[in-house]
Amino acid sequence: MTQVLIEFVRALRASNINVSTAESLDAAATVDVIGFKDRGLLKESLSLVLAKSSEDKQRFSDCFDRYFFATDMKGIDVLGSDDPSADDSLDVGNIVTTTADVESASTSTLTSMVTNENRAELQIAVANAAREAGVANIRLFTQRGMYMRRILEILGIEALEDDIGNSDSVDRLKLSDLRVQLIAEVRDHVERQLLLYTANTWPDLREEILQRVPLSAVEVRDFKFMQGLVHKLAKRLVALHYRRKKIARRGHLDVRQTIRRNIEYDGLMFDTVWKRKKIDRPKVVAVCDVSGSVSNAARFLLLFLYSVTEVLPKVRAFAFSNQIAEITDLFQSASAEDAISDALHKYGWGSTDYGHALSDLEATVLDDIDHRTTVLIMGDGRSNYADPGVSHLRRIHERARRVLWLNPEPRAFWNSGDSEMRRLGSACDRVDSCRSIQDLERLVSEIMRTAV
Repeated sequence: MTQVLIEFVRALRASNINVSTAESLDAAATVDVIGFKDRGLLKESLSLVLAKSSEDKQRFSDCFDRYFFATDMKGIDVLGSDDPSADDSLDVGNIVTTTADVESASTSTLTSMVTNENRAELQIAVANAAREAGVANIRLFTQRGMYMRRILEILGIEALEDDIGNSDSVDRLKLSDLRVQLIAEVRDHVERQLLLYTANTWPDLREEILQRVPLSAVEVRDFKFMQGLVHKLAKRLVALHYRRKKIARRGHLDVRQTIRRNIEYDGLMFDTVWKRKKIDRPKVVAVCDVSGSVSNAARFLLLFLYSVTEVLPKVRAFAFSNQIAEITDLFQSASAEDAISDALHKYGWGSTDYGHALSDLEATVLDDIDHRTTVLIMGDGRSNYADPGVSHLRRIHERARRVLWLNPEPRAFWNSGDSEMRRLGSACDRVDSCRSIQDLERLVSEIMRTAV
């Protein structure tokens, strides 16, 4: 596939057009047949291959016009084609660019190019330098200066500046003006690339940032966006690790049963019998600390918990500060915002008492915990110098498949002050720092993959 086509597919994806690998290969095959010479035919052909819906076709048309304006269709066959038989002459409006032109551009010095004032030659050189600089990877407007500097260095701006310094006053003034024009040309090219490759990337960029930001630092104004992000995360995890209850999976050949079943066929193995392994969907008991010490993170931990209960039926959810309460029914009957606000209002912002909370949890769920149950506790382990309830947690651990603790604080803060993470962690199978949505995704993914 040509480099130009690869970059064009990247631009389409930046414009929210989903292009699969198979469709990219189909597009490459299309280009091999029709080439780049006829712009109208190229646009129509690639539209049939890459744009599916009417909305996609409109986005494709806009993206195609922006992309091939940015490249100006110059040097495409030379820069990107893998076909040695490709036509080396491209008719671009009133300009005909040939292989010889590109070779001239590549062998000419920057000074001679700007002095000759051959705009087509200069644009080819800028496009070549931009590809070498990787400008297609631009993500932020703050990167414009960095890519401009890279392109100018590849073009040989230092040699041009040396020529300016060594010229007489007349030539120096002329070359200085041409240098300004060169910088403007490079700036325009980078601006077009920025618009092309970041057309609709702000939501994705914001999502990427919020995935990494510590939960305690996320602002309430981002709650709506986080709600969609966390719900999507939960659905993706369940889709990835979903197991139907009691679905039989074929295992090893059961030789004894096979022989017994085929006695009537004189021992010929017409009907095989396989040992089957039963897979149970895991049960999860999730407990979230909503006390004042984790108030900022609690809202988003509850949001994640709400989303998981929506897509995974066997989740019992609890919230506590100094007393524990089951909020499973609340999550099932109210919207995310209402359920979380209600849970925080009723059970949050209080003084933490892990001993009392874990005692209540043991009394409530111990009889329902079995070898398929994962107990997930989200909290900072700070018990205000009171009994942290390790004995209650140990009895829960004896019944459960595993007990996992996710702490929204950095590890450096554990076991300092009233933190009881060392003692509480001794009654858990795993203790992790969970400070962001990205950490939640990683840890819960591991839980759901291994808790069957």
